Amino acid sequence: MSAKAEHYDVIRKPVITEKATMASENGAVVFEVAMDSNKPQIKEAVEALFGVKVKAVNTTITKGKVKRFRGSLGRRNHIKKAYVTLEEGNTIDVTTGL
Repeated sequence: MSAKAEHYDVIRKPVITEKATMASENGAVVFEVAMDSNKPQIKEAVEALFGVKVKAVNTTITKGKVKRFRGSLGRRNHIKKAYVTLEEGNTIDVTTGL
């Protein structure tokens, strides 16, 4: 498996929400990442895929809500998000896609 494929396994997709848009005004980008990934892996993947310098990585885990699916109880998946703060002068345009 190539190194680039491993980076795509770490970073799933960009998160585009109102909160993520407000974070991008402060030089941060939000990604949904694999649950078993850690901060150094996320930093390496973002730097390799987008060619930018990463200043810091903060992560959060959102627990899946219990919802009803066709009348029976089910649970949504847990999601891990990474708030990646970029160095001054670096930007990533997430609207263009990976």
